[in-house]
Amino acid sequence: MKTNNKKLNSILIGIILLTGTFVNYTQACTGIRLIAKDGAVVYSRTMEWGAFDLHSRIAVIPQGFSFTGITPDGENGMKWEGLYGFVGIDMLSQDAYADGVNEKGLAAGLFYHPGFASYPEYNASKADITISAKNVISFILSQYATIEEVRKGMNKVMVVPVVEEALGIPVAAHWMIASPEGESIVIEFTDGKMKIFDDPLGIITNAPTFDWHMTNLRNYVNLSAVALPDKKIDDIDFAPLGGGSGMIGLPGDFTPPSRFVRAVAWTQTARPTANAYETVYEVFRILDNFNVPLHAAEGSD
Repeated sequence: MKTNNKKLNSILIGIILLTGTFVNYTQACTGIRLIAKDGAVVYSRTMEWGAFDLHSRIAVIPQGFSFTGITPDGENGMKWEGLYGFVGIDMLSQDAYADGVNEKGLAAGLFYHPGFASYPEYNASKADITISAKNVISFILSQYATIEEVRKGMNKVMVVPVVEEALGIPVAAHWMIASPEGESIVIEFTDGKMKIFDDPLGIITNAPTFDWHMTNLRNYVNLSAVALPDKKIDDIDFAPLGGGSGMIGLPGDFTPPSRFVRAVAWTQTARPTANAYETVYEVFRILDNFNVPLHAAEGSD
């Protein structure tokens, strides 16, 4: 495997974060991307999945590995051979991956998208170009080195709904892809069609759709890392009670829209970091803001 130091750093950091940011509780996933001063990119996420134990493992998939896509008819989907090796976190002890990073430094993550993910109908005559949502991470990371390749390549496959036995329904998902150059995109399937969004802020959560989240940010243009100035009304001077007054109005609940806004607020006001390794500490500091306290958001038993 040949790669430059920058991409090697991306791979190493990706492995560290993939093994360190999984917290299996509730269903509230938040993904963020930070860029260091030297250009190094760090992608990470939380995963609070409380429906059952995902039994996740670290998997190393070598270059040249053979893959087969899943369809509603079984393992008769698209067949391909991996052009690149990657490291991933699997789910349910299957060849299905929640996150991963390949030898070119391209990272990808699957995020729950209930109520909005809607895939094209399965056409048995196109089984040879068909995969399921569970195959998307392995397909992207084993086949592509750049975001542009992902954009073109995803138009060559059909992603169809396949019932996951553990859920009893198809996996409802959308995906964030991040490159070692700092570019990010989000891939979604709604109304049976694929949509690819630029994600310049490097943020993803869950429902609703990504474009809705970006529009919702316009409700929070008042947020600032700068404290509010004193204000005088008649002869009375009013001053902020303490630090953080510029963030008044920041939503604090665990819903996907609120976490999306908080993720943007904290990543956009993150302290400057010199390199990838220093950025890892900043990433963990930010992700601590999304840890869901036990029994805080699961609803009634």
